[in-house]
Amino acid sequence: MADATEQEPLLTPAVDDDGAPFWDYAAQGELRIQACTACGEPRFPPRPCCPHCQSFDSDWRRMSGRGRIWSYVFPHPPLLPAYAEQTGYNAIVVELADAPRIRLVGNLVAAPDAPLNSVAPERLRIGAKVQVAFTELNGFTVPRWILERP
Repeated sequence: MADATEQEPLLTPAVDDDGAPFWDYAAQGELRIQACTACGEPRFPPRPCCPHCQSFDSDWRRMSGRGRIWSYVFPHPPLLPAYAEQTGYNAIVVELADAPRIRLVGNLVAAPDAPLNSVAPERLRIGAKVQVAFTELNGFTVPRWILERP
């Protein structure tokens, strides 16, 4: 079986100063979300100023990595030609258990390094509980999602 970098045609994520800590923590196997230290509100995507109180003070809070599928889609046909061999893959939106207003986009897979089409479409449902899993992709550690009860 090919490794994850051969399976996935995406380029590396665009990393800016605000989002760099997200990727640094992911490389350590941690899911962290930026939060305002003035009002306590979590925010994603990361940005310099809190949209709630306009404070520039923030920290990165560790999340449990648990969430639920808030929405999902199966792109047909694949949006990029390089994904054609993985047709049947999903893209999911996960609502974090620790911060329900924060939603992350990713893929539901059978195991961290499994192909994008490793979960049968009929297994996806809104509200299904998921857990973050990390894998290396083109030199970056990226979050993916696995079912809590496979």
